[in-house]
Amino acid sequence: MKILHIGKKGNVERFSKALPEDLELVDMPMNLDPEEYVAQAADAEHIIIDAIGALDGAVIRSMPNLKSIHSEGVAYNKIDLDAASECGVKVCHSVGMNATAVAEQAVLLMSGVLKDVIAGDRAVREGRQIVKKEKYMIEGNLLELADCAVGLVGFGNIASATAVLLRAYGVSDIYYYKRSKLSVEEEEALGVQYMPLDELLASSDIVSMHLPVTDATMGIANADFFSKMKPGAYFINTARGELVDDIALADALASGKLAMAGLDTLSHEPVQPDHYLLNREDIADKLVLSPHIGGITTSSFRRSYAMIWEDILTVREGGVPERVV
Repeated sequence: MKILHIGKKGNVERFSKALPEDLELVDMPMNLDPEEYVAQAADAEHIIIDAIGALDGAVIRSMPNLKSIHSEGVAYNKIDLDAASECGVKVCHSVGMNATAVAEQAVLLMSGVLKDVIAGDRAVREGRQIVKKEKYMIEGNLLELADCAVGLVGFGNIASATAVLLRAYGVSDIYYYKRSKLSVEEEEALGVQYMPLDELLASSDIVSMHLPVTDATMGIANADFFSKMKPGAYFINTARGELVDDIALADALASGKLAMAGLDTLSHEPVQPDHYLLNREDIADKLVLSPHIGGITTSSFRRSYAMIWEDILTVREGGVPERVV
């Protein structure tokens, strides 16, 4: 069985519990020309690709033995689905593999913006600990998670796991928005309440993004979106940077409409020093950033590869994989 892996070299061996005895693995980095992948693996039966990796239709159409393409993560928006469908190739993703990890990152960023960790860290390093501490005490603006109503925009596996963690922190008002409501029993079990998007934005002290990137969601967090949020609210994004209009977010932070934002992902990754949000000096103290690490824990990748092998072996045996998109 020949497999083309497009991503970080060694991932297949590193995170797989066991490998098929007949495995022939071609391990290649992302962002090569389509011709290079075809030259090395035109006869591959399966492709495993980094969740942010792009797979051109030209590659898919040039691999006559190809049966499946599997994302190493949850995202698959850079895979040419039309070409895959045209060629009868199943496209799968590791749905749920990173739910706990990303939920932890979302809560970490929520706590980070509420406690103003970036400014606090700098104050201690500069010998201004007491000055900073007294300022917080005088202003009375440090909050606990339990003080906040939290709105989850999108409600899949990650948002569900986030709701569970928030409950453990004592958050009693957890709102969610998605196209189809949960059942009453599901809402009660998770301790969440459905709200239309505009109502959720107006009611939440913290708004956290949990949507996939689609034509409908691209740039959904725009000027209109932020204008509907509560004054002084906090914005969290552990989903995809492409959901956010960077200029609108920066303006909402600069104007004081939003207090702070915690972002695990920015648009146009890999992020370069000239990124718009990194060059708005007027909001430097209002951003808590992490390098898109929410879903890349060791446990997440081990869960992912367990799913990947299950799906590939199902396809190999002529079945329909569980996680086909």
